[in-house]
Amino acid sequence: MRVEIWSDIACPWCYIGKARFEKGLAEFAHRDQVEVVHRSFELDPSRAKGDTAPVIDMLARKYGRSREEAASMETDVAANARAEGLGYRVEGRDHGNTFDIHRLLHLAKARGRQDELLTLAYRANFAEERSVYDDEVLLALAVEAGLDAGEARSVLADPDAYADDVRADEREAAELGASAVPFFVLDRRYGISGGQPSEVFVQALEQAWKDRPATALTPVGGDAEACGPDGVCEVPRS
Repeated sequence: MRVEIWSDIACPWCYIGKARFEKGLAEFAHRDQVEVVHRSFELDPSRAKGDTAPVIDMLARKYGRSREEAASMETDVAANARAEGLGYRVEGRDHGNTFDIHRLLHLAKARGRQDELLTLAYRANFAEERSVYDDEVLLALAVEAGLDAGEARSVLADPDAYADDVRADEREAAELGASAVPFFVLDRRYGISGGQPSEVFVQALEQAWKDRPATALTPVGGDAEACGPDGVCEVPRS
């Protein structure tokens, strides 16, 4: 069985959703027969490379809130992340264009190291003092994930490298009706939107495993927090 996950490094619910999915997968009896493929989705594709802004400031502008209110929103998201055992810095993070990260993730996919790089990139972005919008940081993460430094540097230096793969993922997301991430697709039969609880993923995996016939993508689970275009993320209300 194949599970495809559309996500973006800039999306906190993708970070949280990945952890929740992995907890659900660990409880699934046929987990060793599940192939997980990560696919690209940019939250802010119109932002130019190198144009970054503090996350708190970005949220304040998007939601029309004060900086203090935006920081409180991030604190709520951080509580959800920490409940899953994830590190999360409320202050000191940047927001920017993630196209280069996605291109590098496609290189990692080709070399069998995609999940390793994605995990490291999430940790760097949300939990550590490292900006994933810096090419040298991305190169260091690629090497940590087991990629060849020279090959990774060549990809970062060539804006066309794996660009078509990223765009293909994004077109496919649109065709499937995904307007926010994370978005999980199980065997092209069942779709799960948002950072659902781990038990929802267990139920969905079991349902998909039964291979029930379906003519279209069937939603599984209710509404859950997700990140939409332009980097806007739903947050839990205190």
